[in-house]
Amino acid sequence: MKSMNTRKFTIQVIKSSEHGYTGRCLELPAAISEGDTMKQLESNTKEVISLVLESIEEKAKPDQKIFVEIPNWG
Repeated sequence: MKSMNTRKFTIQVIKSSEHGYTGRCLELPAAISEGDTMKQLESNTKEVISLVLESIEEKAKPDQKIFVEIPNWG
């Protein structure tokens, strides 16, 4: 069975004074989402992060990118 790699992202959550929540991914500023509940925000945020990463990958030509690994500190 193939193991699935996961990545962690930090989401700044802002509660609306009217209703719902807004989330902004600190590592991917273009990934912003909303939800009426925290559960919905989490689901929507996962989807938008996936779309942003997919867009970045499509735009980067193989000879124009490198990969770097940074150890976790937290």
